[in-house]
Amino acid sequence: MSEADRQRWDARHAAAEDVVPLPPDALRGREDLVPTAGRALDVACGRGAVALWLAGRGLAVDAVDVSAVALDAGRRRAGDLPVRWWRHDLDDGLAARGPYDVVVAQRYRDPGLYPALRAALAPGGLLVITVLSEVDEGPGAWRAVPGELRAAFGDLDVLVHREANGEASLVARLRPPPGSPRRPPPPS
Repeated sequence: MSEADRQRWDARHAAAEDVVPLPPDALRGREDLVPTAGRALDVACGRGAVALWLAGRGLAVDAVDVSAVALDAGRRRAGDLPVRWWRHDLDDGLAARGPYDVVVAQRYRDPGLYPALRAALAPGGLLVITVLSEVDEGPGAWRAVPGELRAAFGDLDVLVHREANGEASLVARLRPPPGSPRRPPPPS
């Protein structure tokens, strides 16, 4: 990422208000899919609304973003929650070390990172991804083509797939290897 882009993101986050912990958009109403223990990765976390929600749920979270301003804001808001705030330019790759029980990428799209996101999942791990989409909006440099997420992650157990109104979302679980213990279902 260019220095000008970094400065633009820092300025944007400096002008933003404090975040409220929220689940990823694709999980609203399906929060029970998320475990209450384990490790999570929040890719391009910004000020950390999702990272804080995951940590409040009981997960140890690695929250990654290029903006030091955003990470500092999230760190201040987190208090004692188990979040590791990590400044990293995703143009240089993912660099996170899994396995993770949950991997979230909300409103960050880089098809080149799709294999790394999948590789970061633990067996039985949950992937939650939402990107801008051409569906109902038309083409754009940052927009996914129709079917992109399903094509990239179709080998996972797809639990939710939606494409509408300029967004595409996918929630999927990595199948455990044959013969491995199944992850118990989340509490009801």
